[in-house]
Amino acid sequence: MSSSQEFFAAYDALLARWPTGTTEIDVPTPYGITRVHAYGPAEATPVLLLHGGGSTGAVWFANAPALGTYHRVLAVDILGDAGHSIPSRRPLRTTADLMAWLDALLDGLTVSRAHLLGHSYGGWMALTYALHAAQRVDRLVLLDPTQCFANFRPGFLLRSLPMLLRPTKARARAYLDRETAGTDTDLGWKRLYALAVSGFANRKLVVGRRPDPTTLSVPLLVLLAGRSDAHDAAKVAVRARKAVPDARIEILSELTHFAMPTAVPAQTNRRITDFLAGNHEKQAALGVV
Repeated sequence: MSSSQEFFAAYDALLARWPTGTTEIDVPTPYGITRVHAYGPAEATPVLLLHGGGSTGAVWFANAPALGTYHRVLAVDILGDAGHSIPSRRPLRTTADLMAWLDALLDGLTVSRAHLLGHSYGGWMALTYALHAAQRVDRLVLLDPTQCFANFRPGFLLRSLPMLLRPTKARARAYLDRETAGTDTDLGWKRLYALAVSGFANRKLVVGRRPDPTTLSVPLLVLLAGRSDAHDAAKVAVRARKAVPDARIEILSELTHFAMPTAVPAQTNRRITDFLAGNHEKQAALGVV
């Protein structure tokens, strides 16, 4: 079996764990065809899910059932990354390109407004888009977002460098095992990630400047991994609260950066669904919290 066949077999195995009723949508955009996994009531408020680098849209299998109870889940294979999305001859080169692609994607899905949820790199993308097009974003959820409120830890970058420069399946898996030690991170996803890193050497993600979250105008939930090696969760929480005083910010002490979103999904899902429903604000108004 070729590396590509092995990757898509692992991808399909993860996708098979999505709930019954999940459909696949291929959305044409000026930058290429974007694959979207859709689940939940078609008439419900959409929630667009943006994965971390190398994770693919299939990674949200443990979140889709809960989120799709009251929302239309739309999980994207980010264009330029591993997965089923197919870039065109017009590449994504800049942050402006990335924002234009997301504009076109939402247009192609006939979505005028949506909640945004992003993990890691997907969190940076979600925050950047919420600042770019606040009128199209209802609520914003960031799972251990990188390059949003703080830079990467230098040690994290140094440990990641060998895998990035000379990616192999064994090296990627060893790296991931180290970064998720002590968590119940899903083994099927870990296999898919290792195959994505090693088998898609030409994948190219747009990396832009850190956004300025002080101008954010939509409700924000930030869930941080307490054991994240990517950054210091406590420091990120302080900076996020200073930048967005009304944000809801929590640290999940048992999680590492790469453990999200597959580890302890029940805890994560409860916090996200409460936030999307506005339950925290309702309780605050009643003096409960």
